[in-house]
Amino acid sequence: MWKELFNKTKESLTSVLPVGIIVFILSLTPLVSLTGQELTGFGISALMLILGIALFNLGADLAMTPMGHFIGEGLTKSKKLSLLLAVCFLMGLLITVAEPDLSVLASQVNSIMNGTLLIAIVGIGVGLFLLLATLKIVLKIDLTSLLLFFYLVLFSLAALLYVSGKEALLPLSFDAGGVTTGPITVPFIMALGVGIAMTVGGRNANENSFGLIALCSIGPIIAVLILSIFSKGTLTYNIPDYSMETILEEGVGTKLLDTMGEVAASLLLIVAFFIILQLTVLKLPRKALISISFGIVFTFVGLVIFLTAVAVGFMPVGYKIGLSLAEYNPLLLTLFSFVIGFVVVLAEPAVHVLNQQVEEITNGQVTRRQMMTALSLGVGISICLSVIRIIYDFSLLYYLIPGYLLSLGLSFFVPKLYTAIAFDSGGVASGPLTSSFILPLAIGACVALNGETEVLSLAFGVVSMVAMTPLITIQALGFNAEVDRLRRRNKARRRLLKADDKQIIYFE
Repeated sequence: MWKELFNKTKESLTSVLPVGIIVFILSLTPLVSLTGQELTGFGISALMLILGIALFNLGADLAMTPMGHFIGEGLTKSKKLSLLLAVCFLMGLLITVAEPDLSVLASQVNSIMNGTLLIAIVGIGVGLFLLLATLKIVLKIDLTSLLLFFYLVLFSLAALLYVSGKEALLPLSFDAGGVTTGPITVPFIMALGVGIAMTVGGRNANENSFGLIALCSIGPIIAVLILSIFSKGTLTYNIPDYSMETILEEGVGTKLLDTMGEVAASLLLIVAFFIILQLTVLKLPRKALISISFGIVFTFVGLVIFLTAVAVGFMPVGYKIGLSLAEYNPLLLTLFSFVIGFVVVLAEPAVHVLNQQVEEITNGQVTRRQMMTALSLGVGISICLSVIRIIYDFSLLYYLIPGYLLSLGLSFFVPKLYTAIAFDSGGVASGPLTSSFILPLAIGACVALNGETEVLSLAFGVVSMVAMTPLITIQALGFNAEVDRLRRRNKARRRLLKADDKQIIYFE
């Protein structure tokens, strides 16, 4: 176990190091002036981030992934479809209600919609779509058909919101799809899909195991769009105090305790489900339960350290970098946003879980390096495009409509496995580091260029962009693989046609 933790620490070091180096180099230039307190806080937070990611990834391997796999496999083998669907719905509902990022989102919209109602409706949306995703696996329904239908519904609701004059809520609605697929739920839900798909079997079992995250990301967007359409009042967004001095005055210990409570609430729901199913259906051996118990502890400690680090050290620095670069030179901010987006996805904990699972399920057909390259390019491009939108002040729909048309169009030309992986990756890439470092960066840039009143309509939406662009880059990877396969097949066919007939031996 200690050897595995050492290996995970090396991986997380290489993930966090690029972000840290870029920020420290930037602090040595006249572009951004970071105080000694901010640099020290950022450095300590980066070290905490390395440890947090390592512990989380080890915990995911030992607990979250096996738990999801055992539950999916055990419930499917029981041949009680109603029980499987009921558990999936309740799991999606309760885990989503406990997601810390969703509570933060709800607190920003209390002036126009009830925060408790928002959380409940989004939870129901995720529960229903997790149930639908489970049915997709059991009944072997084509993922592309479901995506086409529900994205058509989604953009129809977006058009209604736009016509009703509440287009400022549009970015917030699309961001909801990213915040609900957090680092706790992603490895669990993905493993749940694998467990169900492998038990159901079939020729396309590997392909069917993906798609749960993709569908669960649509439910929150539809839920928030519906609430936004029927909401009344005026939305006022108050920018939080991002200064590190304020955070330190409030106390790191207080933040740590709050984070522990949020993470414990999310984990306990999963553990409670697992215990009930263990006593009634699973009946796993003691050795497996001990391994899972250690994994839960590692997951809890790692995620608490990770979330505390990004809140204390990364959020204030991200806001100040966005503010300073936008005031200095917006073009420079655009270039920086691509670079930081390219490397920041390396430090998202759930991304490593996804990449490892993709490599295992595809038997190396899609490697972790290929996945990480495609995700990094996608996130870098998305943040760059988001900054351009802040500079030139235009609607998020100018990106989302052609972006989703392209990604859904590509699904007809690439192997379905790539489509399923791509749409899952969108929900995974928009993790806590994106909302705690990239979103404050976008808010800082918006304040400098357009003022606080435009933050809701221009700075928000960056999470939805991060969730969208991997759909295109990973499917482009699949399109390239498909073209290469056809090229090799045609080349082999031409060799056969050009073969000398004299070399052929005929038997009489």
